[in-house]
Amino acid sequence: MKNEIDSLLRQAPLIALVQAEDTVTAVSTSRALAAGGVAVIEVLFRTDAALDCLDAVAREVPGAVVGAGTVLSAAQAEAALEAGAKFIVSPGLDEGVVDVARSAGTPVYPGVCTATELQRAYNLGLKTVKFFPASVAGGVPALKALSSVFRTMRFIPTGGVSPANLADFLAIPAVLACGGSWLTPANLIREGDFEGIGKLAREAVSIATTAIDSKG
Repeated sequence: MKNEIDSLLRQAPLIALVQAEDTVTAVSTSRALAAGGVAVIEVLFRTDAALDCLDAVAREVPGAVVGAGTVLSAAQAEAALEAGAKFIVSPGLDEGVVDVARSAGTPVYPGVCTATELQRAYNLGLKTVKFFPASVAGGVPALKALSSVFRTMRFIPTGGVSPANLADFLAIPAVLACGGSWLTPANLIREGDFEGIGKLAREAVSIATTAIDSKG
């Protein structure tokens, strides 16, 4: 599964965050994202319906690789895997969550924002981490500094990423992909404007493709 995720992210280095209160909205949002070229989707565990949404998207959106985000505990990680998650993302670094994902052979991307947390992740044998909250934790300059020291690590900056700075983040060689909720704004979801979400996905893919070409 890791190879499949990496392959999709090489084509479009974007992870869309989907937060929904019901399965119909989650599936419709995810279909719009996938149609727009963003095939790696992170269903956030921030609503009571998150597990059902994850299960529905995993079953009903062909071509998408669906993971669980905002996973805070080992128990949540186990539930996410049972619901069909193909990867696990956490806002912080928790060894219990990491152990559950590793035992299942599932990619896990815990969040870090300091050199101490990153060194801990490195010594746990992790190769890729989420840099969160990216803009608050120093943005592009901080990530450049961290990646110059931890030269084998790859990063997924999330939190404050937008069309305005997406190319700057992706220009950093150590960045695997960017995650963001700008692709799924609450107002468009509330209005059921899934065409608008697809448009945002296409625009992001265009920015990312240009950034990849520039990075060589």
